[in-house]
Amino acid sequence: MGKNILLFMTDQQRSDQVGYAGCEGLTPNIDRIASHAHFTGCQTGDPICTPARTSLITGRYCRQIGTLTMSGDLFPQIPTFMQALQRAGYTTYGIGKFHYLQTYPWSTPRGCGMDPVAQEQEMKRFGYDFIWETAGKQQTVGNYCFYGEYLHKKGLLEQVRDFFVECGGRNGDTADHNYDKALPWPFAEEDYIDVVTGRIAREQLERHPAEKPFYMKVSFCGPHKPYDAPRRYLDQIPMERLDDFLLPEGQVLTPEEKEALWRQRRSAKAMIRLIDDQIGEILALLERRDMLKDTFVLFTSDHGDMLGDHYLIQKGVPWRQALNVPLAAWLPGAEKVGKRTGMVELHDIAATILDYAGLDPQEALSRPWPAYNDRIPCRSFLPVLNGEQETHRDFAYSECDFT
Repeated sequence: MGKNILLFMTDQQRSDQVGYAGCEGLTPNIDRIASHAHFTGCQTGDPICTPARTSLITGRYCRQIGTLTMSGDLFPQIPTFMQALQRAGYTTYGIGKFHYLQTYPWSTPRGCGMDPVAQEQEMKRFGYDFIWETAGKQQTVGNYCFYGEYLHKKGLLEQVRDFFVECGGRNGDTADHNYDKALPWPFAEEDYIDVVTGRIAREQLERHPAEKPFYMKVSFCGPHKPYDAPRRYLDQIPMERLDDFLLPEGQVLTPEEKEALWRQRRSAKAMIRLIDDQIGEILALLERRDMLKDTFVLFTSDHGDMLGDHYLIQKGVPWRQALNVPLAAWLPGAEKVGKRTGMVELHDIAATILDYAGLDPQEALSRPWPAYNDRIPCRSFLPVLNGEQETHRDFAYSECDFT
């Protein structure tokens, strides 16, 4: 059996928003993971949060599990790779954004949505021994998650909710319906959602017995909107007014639309820089505890962000900027394989993790026929990481029911 497994995940990060893909110097710690292997052809199963995330943990296509768009919940009867790891003796941790459940209507009043704190035991059924779940930044306005509880205890919850609303809480889909103001985080940096997420992860890893294998997902909420990077990180990213937007023939961006997008691009990079620092601190802790040498480390995102290309913002569309996601992996004890251009489906991570743990993905994730419950499409790319194969699949499939 392989030893530890650590999955870092961001929310709404394009594949070109990493140092190794062209943003030189932006992500030194992610680049460290990518120095073993990184994939340019990783494609999300659905360019929306809930479908992509539920597909990843079940190893199935979104239509197989009924999560083709943001509406709908993942049925707890569907097997997850975390449950299989638990049965194999792993201690499993889920820290940060899950988004396996939607449940409440968008019109639900402020603070009247879901309560992941009260639902802790229910969420553990997906295969976690420990959870600290965040609802996401915008969704903190409606929900009461563990981050909301943290803010409540510090007397900050309603102030932070006010800030997220002020930032431009509404979602848009085109450059002329772009409501985000890219305001810098006005509170202490220690209270920023991704800083707290990183701190919780380090606390759990500090307590974890070194001799026992663990799986941990550290799921950050950036660089998803609102684009709210703390000022210290914004100051590290120059404002680049590059008029390099990919637009339909005849389509133009107004000066105001360009300026809004440039501000958002800058803040997104600043959020990624902050997340990279958190990843670096986690890796340093494992190194100090002499555990990193026994830890399989992966980094990815759920989907991308249009950021003005094709006159679109956000996601949910069949363009490369929304579908293509970063994927980097560091496999302990293996020779570096570097850049790989073959296709990967995001849910292949499930098969790869199970393969590393010595488990059969088909056996671990399938249920007895009928209704195609025995069809598990995810495939392990561990042979690629081991240098045994150049690629493990010929094409990648995505779908979406966003309207």
